[in-house]
Amino acid sequence: MNAGEQARAVGDAVLYEGYLLYPYRASAPKNRVRWQWGVLVPPSYASAEIGEHSSARVECLAEPADHPILHVKLRFLQARTRLDTEWDEAVEHEIDFELPLSRLPVETPFQVPGDGQRTQELSGVLTARADPLDGPFGGARLRLDLHNTTSWPADGVREHALRHALLAAHLVLSVDTGHFLSMLDPPEWAKPAVEACRQERLWPVLIGDTARSTVVLASPIILYDDPAIAPESPGDLFDGTEIDEILTLRTMTLTDEEKREARATDPRAAAIVDRVDAMPPELLERLHGAVRSLRPVQPSVTVAGVRVAEGSRVRLRPNLRGADAQDMFLAGLVATVRTVLTDVDGVTYVAVTLDDDPGADLQHTHGRYRYFSPDEIEPLEGAE
Repeated sequence: MNAGEQARAVGDAVLYEGYLLYPYRASAPKNRVRWQWGVLVPPSYASAEIGEHSSARVECLAEPADHPILHVKLRFLQARTRLDTEWDEAVEHEIDFELPLSRLPVETPFQVPGDGQRTQELSGVLTARADPLDGPFGGARLRLDLHNTTSWPADGVREHALRHALLAAHLVLSVDTGHFLSMLDPPEWAKPAVEACRQERLWPVLIGDTARSTVVLASPIILYDDPAIAPESPGDLFDGTEIDEILTLRTMTLTDEEKREARATDPRAAAIVDRVDAMPPELLERLHGAVRSLRPVQPSVTVAGVRVAEGSRVRLRPNLRGADAQDMFLAGLVATVRTVLTDVDGVTYVAVTLDDDPGADLQHTHGRYRYFSPDEIEPLEGAE
């Protein structure tokens, strides 16, 4: 998956996160108050007192090369009423802007037509500017402002205002030459410029290569650099990207009548219920016990002068003052190292299976391990 495809996948999660919450029925109370982030309402309804806004801003840093062009993809949902129910569906929109940095600042209006009955006309404007950074290192600060300029005589009803709003609005920025800098982990020389940047309801994160990324996602949800959808996820659930298993299991428990109501609520809800009903056991098993915060980064770790790697046999010496009280039952047992990993903070862990566990090979097949710090294992003679 390239950076553009990754940005779209994460952007889709941003678009539909919260679109339709479990139990996926219009009658559910939590589905009667919708669209909680990335909402840009018409100016006539916007008010800081009630926490509704008509604009958003993102600022980020770039090191452009010769004659760079900034490509901006605006993505949002438009509410569409159902004639047979009070439920509002969503229509997905994308608008592309091609902005040579040499011509900034620019102000570019856009419009989305409506049919006057199910959808309402929307209008907005995207402004962009680039300012060179102070100092000898070069680079530029990019600023993009997104405004909903839709004219609507506000009646004070949020549900009505949402039909004239940009919903789950976000931007995907890319440059054809040069690259963006991380706003979370910038180089030392760029830290003062990062601190001077101002974000309003959009936060920039790098997509793909976090050292020299050419793509930035300006998200209404705060994310880490290089966000990605978990590979275990079988499809959209609209109610969280980290709890696929529990949402799937809970959907399985819906009664036939509840499932009928969910299917009637929205085509996307129907697709969720149908997918869960048809999910094979092996796909559900993939969701259980998946560890996403660890990744292999080194083939081995040295413990007491001995190289410990995949296949090494070790004796467990768990720190009994740790968080897992059950580790006391593992003290002294022999285990086989399956892999060496590190977490997002760079801390190393050794993943093992117990040698006397008859289900060790099955656990290894499914990637379900016990994790210990290097100082909690003792290499056995002949460990490699």
